[in-house]
Amino acid sequence: MPSSTRCSRRTSRSRAESVSVPAEHWKDEPEPHDFPAAADYLTLLFPAKEAAILVEELRSGETVHRKAKDLLRASRLPLLPLEDSYVKKDLAKVAGGRPLSPVLLVRGRAEKDVPLTVADGYHRICASYHIDEDADVPCRLVGPP
Repeated sequence: MPSSTRCSRRTSRSRAESVSVPAEHWKDEPEPHDFPAAADYLTLLFPAKEAAILVEELRSGETVHRKAKDLLRASRLPLLPLEDSYVKKDLAKVAGGRPLSPVLLVRGRAEKDVPLTVADGYHRICASYHIDEDADVPCRLVGPP
């Protein structure tokens, strides 16, 4: 198995679909196309220069792990249903043995009531939650600017 993916032989059952999936279903590094996607989203929230700095920090940052349920709570985003086409797609990838890319995040600011920003990977967080809400999700976490 390539060193950029982590998988174990253990499997867990999806809570909602009873689909056997690898217990570890994440790549170690984000996909190259995740960074332009994050940039596109972040430029809706920040001036272009600030967004570019955040993306560079995401590229060079360390991967950390957080629980799917905590990412949803901190971002204040709702859990997308299993019927969501992108969640379905990510669950099918995992069921097929293809690991998901880590998510890209910008830290919120509780003192300013600013939630965590999911720059890229919202659907992957939701798919992971449907598999196991307590499983660790690999993330790149930076900022805020």
